[in-house]
Amino acid sequence: MSITLVIVALLAFYLAWNLGANDVANAMGTSVGSKAVTLKQALIIAGVLEFSGAILFGQGVTETLGTKIANPALFATTPQTLVIGMITVLLSSGVWMQIATARGLPVSSSHAVVGAIAGFSWVALGASAIDWSSLGLITIGWILTPVISGAIAALFYSLIKRWILEQPSPAAQLQEWIPWLSTILLTVFGVIVLPTLTQPLTNFLTEQFGLNIPAYDLPIFTGAAAAVGLTIISWRQLDDSQSPNAVEKLFGRFQLLSACFVAFAHGSNDVGNAIAPLAVIVHINNTGSTPTSGLTIPIWILILGGAGIVGGLAVWGKKVITTIGENIISLQPSSGFCAEIATATTILLASRLGLPVSTSHALVGGVVGIGLVQSMKSIKFQTLQGIAAAWLITVPISAGLSAAIFSIARIFWL
Repeated sequence: MSITLVIVALLAFYLAWNLGANDVANAMGTSVGSKAVTLKQALIIAGVLEFSGAILFGQGVTETLGTKIANPALFATTPQTLVIGMITVLLSSGVWMQIATARGLPVSSSHAVVGAIAGFSWVALGASAIDWSSLGLITIGWILTPVISGAIAALFYSLIKRWILEQPSPAAQLQEWIPWLSTILLTVFGVIVLPTLTQPLTNFLTEQFGLNIPAYDLPIFTGAAAAVGLTIISWRQLDDSQSPNAVEKLFGRFQLLSACFVAFAHGSNDVGNAIAPLAVIVHINNTGSTPTSGLTIPIWILILGGAGIVGGLAVWGKKVITTIGENIISLQPSSGFCAEIATATTILLASRLGLPVSTSHALVGGVVGIGLVQSMKSIKFQTLQGIAAAWLITVPISAGLSAAIFSIARIFWL
């Protein structure tokens, strides 16, 4: 590996580190804020599942960012220009993410990276270098993400509040609802995630035994079987508990699982933000050409991104966890569980479509949806104003930084 690639890999690790400290931290904030998990437990959960999501599900979003924001075909005769541009993307996005993290602001790494790619592309070749249709589709995703997540969270929490928490005997009601909660949690995960994981087994059974198993039958069966197991365990815990807070404690167990769901979802979507520029540079270095269609991501790049995310969360993640978990609304395990299910469902669906949406948008939308069901007074709007301002300025700041760094860099390198 050349010195240049080593430097680029370190810059990708730096961006992944800051992404972990910010985006992963806000993904785990609801679990820590509701006391469903401790900060140490959140770090371990996120470490394992963010890494797994990045490795197993990170290809689609990485390809979108690598080939569908800046039009690679326009750089076909000058691939070195695209290399310099992608280096500036890593540097400018990493710097802005670090600044935001230091201030405890849960900004979007998707905004930062997309803005940076657009910024250098405009300077390099003009507005025509930007794939405006792809950018428009991604922007629509950003707008819809908090709305969809908030609506799912509000609907789900309204049902739980009406049929469990506000009943004369919440524990008895929860016993009736446990099978449904288990099925919702695990079957949705099975439908969205497990097709990718179980496809090799499905292919093996088809080839060796002639079994024609539809793509979703095995994932649904797996999720349903796990739901039965979770139901039995939850019933036993509820029966054995004499605590007056037994309902919220059991919801804490469900939230622990939904936190795993969010961590996996986040790793599957947002790792692409850190490693897409590196993947493009490696492709150009290996082939001498720009990736006009399809971008193969070497496994070592996915591992590098996953490792950087985990390291950043462990070292710098506490401030953003506090903002999401404590400074928007006061969370209980039941409400945190609903916010996380809504977030994970929204993000994983986006990952299946290859859309680099914002986990922070989804999670904040989910938390606000819960707050609207509880009471408008429960929402700390001053915190939301700061978060919204950070969201709005991320794209122009990242674009401006990238454009400035690129303008300087190409004087010396081209």
